[in-house]
Amino acid sequence: MKKTISLIIAMAVMLLSVLQVYAAEEKLPVDIKAKAAVLMDASTGKVLMKYNENEKLYPASVTKIMPLLLVCEAIDEGRISLGDKVTVSASAASKGGSQIWLKEGEQMTVDELLKATAVYSANDACTALGEYIAGSDEAFVKLLNERAKELGMTNTYFENCTGLDDTTENHLTTALDVAIMSRELLKHELITNYTTIWMDSLRNGQTELVNTNKLVRFYEGTTGLKTGTTAKAGCCVSASAMRDGTHLIAVVMGSDNSTDRFETAKAMLNMGFANYSTVTPVIDTSLIPKVGVIGGVVEEITPKIPQVNPVLIEKGREGDITQTIDLAVDVAAPVEQGQVLGTVTFKLGDEEIGTYNLTSPDTVEMLTFGIIFKRIISAIAS
Repeated sequence: MKKTISLIIAMAVMLLSVLQVYAAEEKLPVDIKAKAAVLMDASTGKVLMKYNENEKLYPASVTKIMPLLLVCEAIDEGRISLGDKVTVSASAASKGGSQIWLKEGEQMTVDELLKATAVYSANDACTALGEYIAGSDEAFVKLLNERAKELGMTNTYFENCTGLDDTTENHLTTALDVAIMSRELLKHELITNYTTIWMDSLRNGQTELVNTNKLVRFYEGTTGLKTGTTAKAGCCVSASAMRDGTHLIAVVMGSDNSTDRFETAKAMLNMGFANYSTVTPVIDTSLIPKVGVIGGVVEEITPKIPQVNPVLIEKGREGDITQTIDLAVDVAAPVEQGQVLGTVTFKLGDEEIGTYNLTSPDTVEMLTFGIIFKRIISAIAS
């Protein structure tokens, strides 16, 4: 009898688990043909849709988003330049998989290697760039993992910079972590000069490059970003696109085939563009009075209006945005330039979507006897 009851309880628990999973899947607005997926707003980092977002999976060449990020950071910081000549090492030249057949001792510019990596997913080019930045492939991989930690990618570990996984076991990441590093890479405008290329060439036209991301050609507004395919990883993609100021990132990991990954990414992006819009709230300056200055050389100051960042909201809710002004009636001199006088807070319903400081545009000195005396003399003289 006890065994029967235990069996019934076990079956009930299993059934409940299945129903919970089914319910979760039913709630997804699009059909996810992959092991994991995330849709993220590139501007704010807000996650709009997720499915097994924290499951650790092999990323294949989607890995290269992190090397591309480090290269862009090095360029923007002036540590390297696009025109720098890179001499290819034996190690870089020996990389298998997707490649541009670099030879030991061959020289290419950072620009050419960056193009080969971003467009054609060339493992040899990516390794050459990493060695140029860090001194060795091993040192570069260490930098990749350090940068991942800085970005809060807690479920990611890189064993190499290419995504080749024939001999790796712990080279893993998640759909959420891929979205995080994709968003960081897209902050560098330089990268879309490469990730939006459909076809190009190197070596005076002798080496043809065709983008592995088919969405570049077939999906309106595509800005990138990176594909990846191996037997372990399946078919993966981090696909980004921008329409009407809304920039979205769709990460798809572990699809059974290339068609499924691209169709899933397109469905996620379509859902995002159909249901969300990016707006920039406008501060109502008529609600912001001048602030009195007690004991200052001027009696009042007009607060400086801050620049407001765009926010992603559900379409049709633009009229639901409200703003609250919290401003001091007066302040005591001296007042520093940039001193906070109050705040403007925007809300969408009950959700706070942004708070901005109202500050003093100038320094205001304390009114002293000497200044008063000078004013009296000046008035008499005039």
